[in-house]
Amino acid sequence: MTQGVQQAHAAMRTRAVTAAAVGTALEWFDFTLYGALAATVLPKLFFPAMDSTSALLASLATFGVGLAARPLGAIICGHLGDKLGRRNLMLGTVSLMGLSSVLMGLLPTYASIGVWAPMLLVLLRILQGFALGGESTGAQLMAIEHASPDRRGKYSGLLGLCSPLSQIMANGALLLLASVMSAEAFDSYGWRIPFLLSFVLIVVGVYIRLKVSETPAFVELRKTQVVQVASPLRDVLRLHWRTVLRWMLFFCGPAAIFYLIVVFSLSYITKTLAVPKQTGFLLLMGANVCAIAGALAGGMLSDRIGRRKALAIGSVATLLMLFVYFQILDTRSFLPMLAAMGFFLGFTQFQSGIQPVAFAEAFPTNVRYSGSALAYTGANLIAGGPMPVLAVWLFSISNGSPWGVVAVCVAFNVISLIAILTAPETLGIDMNRTDSAATLAGDEGFPSASISNSH
Repeated sequence: MTQGVQQAHAAMRTRAVTAAAVGTALEWFDFTLYGALAATVLPKLFFPAMDSTSALLASLATFGVGLAARPLGAIICGHLGDKLGRRNLMLGTVSLMGLSSVLMGLLPTYASIGVWAPMLLVLLRILQGFALGGESTGAQLMAIEHASPDRRGKYSGLLGLCSPLSQIMANGALLLLASVMSAEAFDSYGWRIPFLLSFVLIVVGVYIRLKVSETPAFVELRKTQVVQVASPLRDVLRLHWRTVLRWMLFFCGPAAIFYLIVVFSLSYITKTLAVPKQTGFLLLMGANVCAIAGALAGGMLSDRIGRRKALAIGSVATLLMLFVYFQILDTRSFLPMLAAMGFFLGFTQFQSGIQPVAFAEAFPTNVRYSGSALAYTGANLIAGGPMPVLAVWLFSISNGSPWGVVAVCVAFNVISLIAILTAPETLGIDMNRTDSAATLAGDEGFPSASISNSH
């Protein structure tokens, strides 16, 4: 390979991970923004006829609806992505997310149009969830399939920082608006401003992704007849259901803890502990700085010691933190609260920084989009989406005791750790393999011949 070709490949790899990271961060910004508002402002604007607890539950349930729509987006976009390519789907999902978010910023409240307000809110949340269901996995594959074998974990970590980066952007925007506006103005129209700025998502996301070529793995696949005759969804459920189930169970732990921290914790801090909103937003921003470092560290460490060992380190750390998290929050002391949230979210995102590469390496090219998307969104449907609502309910029936919530999260974490320890190591595996190679090994492992010598 000539030096010019090598430089061209390196430039395209950089462009691919940039396109994936920027587009995903922008999409997560809108999705995260809704989560923060669902815990603070939206209950009284869209569910004013309910008591405060019921309104909060209803508002958080609309957050869960967006997560519930993600598997549908994952199924449809995963099937099309495995048939038509990663790049084309990425252009569609980023446009859909941006459009639905802008419309959310224009949505009248219950006081203006009555019950139609929460109904339209739910519809837009479904569209957001559908878009994110297809986006998350597609962007991951765009970067990982372009990456060289020895840097897949690093690229994975760069993708893992998109979510905490969006948390900082969203909470920073809300903190700024809440600081410069009166509470009445913020509740009236201030919360709409970040949503209306989502047109930037459409322009930037589409532009940057038009500059990226299709991934080498999919180009290689199109040279065969597999892509023309296979049904990715059918094949992944028939041949790789154990792999889908294993990685879905793994991600239930990080998903449950992530939404416990970024959605329920904000409500708990501001309502139960009576900490000002600005302080709650600031705590989440600080915790997400730690999460960015955690995502990068997790991805890069997995390139050195393997995906399974690195994931186990993060899982054990979050399991231990569960037993002291709420006690530290109850101190109402800023620095201990910041340290607890930073450590907890940092090691949660440590695992999420490894998730893209672990999922991508677990499936062959012709079902990689479908399999990864099903595992990822399935975990969020089972554990992520219900967690804020479940946490509110458990607190309400236990007179504010956190141990019911802790017990549920411990159960998810233990299941996640078991899934990690029983998974095969995939560091250095050939990313261009198709069903034939994976089927020879079954769903429990991979043939040694498919492992790259680059490590």
